[in-house]
Amino acid sequence: MLKSEAVGLGGLRDGQYERGLLLEYALTPQPLVLPFLFNPSTIRRTRSVTVKTGGTPGARGGYGFARPDETPRASQGVTVNAESFSFMILLDATDRMNKQDPIATNMGVQPEIDVIRTMLEPKINSQQGLQDISIASGERKAAFAHHEVASVLLFKWGKQVLPVFMTQAQIDTKANLPNLFPYRAEAILTLQVIETDNPVYKLEQQRQQKTARNFVFTAGLPTDILKF
Repeated sequence: MLKSEAVGLGGLRDGQYERGLLLEYALTPQPLVLPFLFNPSTIRRTRSVTVKTGGTPGARGGYGFARPDETPRASQGVTVNAESFSFMILLDATDRMNKQDPIATNMGVQPEIDVIRTMLEPKINSQQGLQDISIASGERKAAFAHHEVASVLLFKWGKQVLPVFMTQAQIDTKANLPNLFPYRAEAILTLQVIETDNPVYKLEQQRQQKTARNFVFTAGLPTDILKF
């Protein structure tokens, strides 16, 4: 019997880990699926805005305004960069190995690592749907000839769902089987939100904006906080 030093898929340690899911959103016979455990406190969300002033004298940081109705001219143009996420996930086959699961016993968490790597690989958008690029022939044509695309993934945790691209994965092996397949690993995933005209992001955007606009009322803040 192996003793789990981290956490297995069968249980949480100290109640600090939650379940998450990455699901390939595409017409494909076998969509990629990665269930995982992670500590929500490791999530780092990054959002940035670039304000354009064109280097105009006297416009450092934005153009001037005197009244609320003049504030739109404070930024003659802005670029909102797509939000990104980074967080650490745990991959641990210990519990399944203790239950004599044949896949976990022979391969540990290598299948999960293969899913992550395949999510990062470009795909071919063909008449048969999204397909992995076969490099067995040793021939790789130009991207435009292959119509290569990235996997659109749905990142689900709790009640939140976002459409994302996986842009980076750092995987650290913590323990190996005798055949050198890892049975415990940590991975830091970086995801970029797809903030376009798609139904998944629209729902999240509506939820976010409604919550933000109503915050002052739902939080019970004193009304004089709005006075300047």
